[in-house]
Amino acid sequence: MKYCMAANWKMNKTVPETVEFIKAFLPMVKDITDVEIVISPPFTSLYAASESLKGSDVKLSAQDVFWEEKGAFTGEVSPGMLLDAGCRYVIIGHSERRQYFHDDDTVVNKKIKAAHKAGLGVIFCCGESLEERESGRTFDVIGREIQTGLEGVSAEDLIIAYEPIWAIGTGKTATKEQAQEVHAFIRKTLKTAYGSAADAIRILYGGSVTPENVDGLMACQDVNGALVGGASLKPESFYKIVSFKKES
Repeated sequence: MKYCMAANWKMNKTVPETVEFIKAFLPMVKDITDVEIVISPPFTSLYAASESLKGSDVKLSAQDVFWEEKGAFTGEVSPGMLLDAGCRYVIIGHSERRQYFHDDDTVVNKKIKAAHKAGLGVIFCCGESLEERESGRTFDVIGREIQTGLEGVSAEDLIIAYEPIWAIGTGKTATKEQAQEVHAFIRKTLKTAYGSAADAIRILYGGSVTPENVDGLMACQDVNGALVGGASLKPESFYKIVSFKKES
């Protein structure tokens, strides 16, 4: 299984900053062939990023999508528009979308189906809050998000990203043991839903991933890559994450 390292820039970087990053980053990773690298700029930088990535193996992803193909939906972006801009993937269900924009499990499911129908790969996010973890509801929350979010969704072209909400942008990171425990639960849940097809679904860890902790996280049996936030905003930092070395 090829590892996947995805950069989620969130609401950061102008078009010139995006082009500058890619210009610096591509020479660093030109010899990396055993990791799928994905960059997710804001909507305004997608086309410029696509043009800058031409000729490389680095994939482009959007950070969100709407579920309709076109129509009177002011401010929204359709799956077809993302494909037209050069996207290969789209992130759906990120905790910030759920928290600030009220994307519940049903909305997430509609977006995933629309993305798949258009031919986009999906990076589907799930994760629990600190209160949910401390009250022992981690598996209940993640199980619900997967069951409802992926209802009627094919296992093909699907990546899961486990992002404990309490570790996103806080500097806190799940321990290797915590990450592996939840990733193993996700793998088991996917196998119940998809059978042997679940073995090919990559499960990424996201939540304050840095060059300093990535090696240990990638050593976990069921961790197949990372969804990286702040540490992906500088080419050198993201390169160090992409070029991780597994701890023995």
